[in-house]
Amino acid sequence: MTAATAAVEGRLVSLARAVDRALDRRLPPASKPPTRLHEAMRYSVFGGGKRLRPALALLACEALGGATAAAMPAACALEMIHTYSLIHDDLPSMDDDDFRRGRPSCHRAFDEATAILAGDALQAEAFGTIARHVRRPALAAALTAELAEAAGSLGMVGGQVFDLSGNSKSDAGDLERIHRMKTAAMFRGAARMGALSAGASSPWVARLGTFGERLGLAFQIVDDILDVSGTASELGKTPGKDSAQDKATYPALFGVEPSRRRADLLARQALTAVAPLGKKSRALNGLAEFIVGRTR
Repeated sequence: MTAATAAVEGRLVSLARAVDRALDRRLPPASKPPTRLHEAMRYSVFGGGKRLRPALALLACEALGGATAAAMPAACALEMIHTYSLIHDDLPSMDDDDFRRGRPSCHRAFDEATAILAGDALQAEAFGTIARHVRRPALAAALTAELAEAAGSLGMVGGQVFDLSGNSKSDAGDLERIHRMKTAAMFRGAARMGALSAGASSPWVARLGTFGERLGLAFQIVDDILDVSGTASELGKTPGKDSAQDKATYPALFGVEPSRRRADLLARQALTAVAPLGKKSRALNGLAEFIVGRTR
């Protein structure tokens, strides 16, 4: 582990705690009716996780001279969208997984209807968080547009459609499209939202978007590798499901070691995008190294 990686791991823990505190303030309390819905929302949001997408937004903002507090509404909105996507992803009609982050999935802890509605409510709350907590109307509009693009039919949701219809016979182009839309779009959006929150110029917003997209693609390849090599206790979810469901993955198409090399290449491309920041990119560099080196 390099010093940069060790530093970013500590920073990620600190940022995750800050995001959790902000999420706790922004989400309806579990005691507020309809209590079962709010309990399910909070069960899923506070069920663990590294908060990588919020952290990316916060670190991108900081690298471009902004205060992390300026990007906190964006960070919270990103985590709400991400959590909603996990709730729905685990449903029997999607990837059908009984566990998430080491606990029963939302539809197992509550019921399928409540899980669907909890995801719906978190999606609505994400956009409401930006509207209520970003005071500059132009910035709020820009952040809303970024989040909608990243999460919608041309991003995460569309990628899920292609993922559900893909299989081990898919080619490299099909797989790249799935990863780019389902996973990388949200990483790209997170980095761009952080840059926008810092008041960065359009060229820098674009550079951070490239960083996020390359990082998101690397993240998904590592995720696919871990599905092959990880254990349930390490992953917090059922391993081996990609193979069992005949999904298109990098290890299935190319093998584990070529997939690792591809993830490393994508991480290097991400670092190239922010290299002109010099020392200001140190935390982003550490984040990239952490993502490609993770074991869970």
